Amino acid sequence: VVVKEIQIYLERIREELQYRLGEFGQYCPVSLAEKHELVDCSVTSSLQFAAEFRGHYYKMASQEELDKFLSEPEVYVPPLAPHPLPPPEMLPKKLTVAEVKALFPRSAEMQGYCPVTYLDGKQRYEALVPGNTEYAVKYQDKLYIFESEEKLQKLPEKYWNLKLPRKLPPVKEPILLTALPLAGYLEQGVATSLIKALNEVGCLKPKFPFLSVKKTALLFVACHLKAYNPRSSEYVRKKYKRKLEQFIDHCELIPYLGRKMTRKYKEPQSRPIEFDYKLQTFLSLKDASPSFV
Repeated sequence: VVVKEIQIYLERIREELQYRLGEFGQYCPVSLAEKHELVDCSVTSSLQFAAEFRGHYYKMASQEELDKFLSEPEVYVPPLAPHPLPPPEMLPKKLTVAEVKALFPRSAEMQGYCPVTYLDGKQRYEALVPGNTEYAVKYQDKLYIFESEEKLQKLPEKYWNLKLPRKLPPVKEPILLTALPLAGYLEQGVATSLIKALNEVGCLKPKFPFLSVKKTALLFVACHLKAYNPRSSEYVRKKYKRKLEQFIDHCELIPYLGRKMTRKYKEPQSRPIEFDYKLQTFLSLKDASPSFV
């Protein structure tokens, strides 16, 4: 019963809000005034960022806009508001990906390039960036696709009549990573992981017992790539991280023994506690070769 009463109460609040909405409807007056952006607040039913002024309700995009409105509300509403809300027929309608596909075979204006990015880039060739169908609007029966949500919110009067230059960027076609030459494959596929591994080799300077410095470095890089491969499962990564830790421990045997061994013989009771264990581990690696397969 209590839950039902709360639902009825909230529904009455929403009805009152709808009835007493100010001149900007569900759009944020602060975003429109300061950024020339049409931020539709109807996407959420929350009244967290709503304010009442002169008997009308206004919804804001966020706490920042709400604080600005509460500090000087008269600046953001008529007659002092710098930008009135366009009439309903002049407001862009945001479309979903499914609605964009349903408009086929109608094509987007500017061949699908983001008009706001092009405008912000001073209509230069470099500013021609393809839009994303997740950010699309229908304005005056025309379809526009934008690069981001922020670009979509700009006033249409700024971009509706833009024209494309004669020269357009070439159509980008996906290329298989495996189809690239070796240098390109390494750069695009494993460059970041390889740089991290080589950086650690340079910092640690490992030397595995009875192996050359070169072979030690190669084995270290191989194990590091397996331990931090983002495409491997968590189990596999953990397994190779343990192998890498063990490999590093074995590499540290040489500097440890070099520090602790003396020219004169010492009785076992006079040696460091872990000395004999580390010495035996070192000698056991003479005919052993680490494998990370």
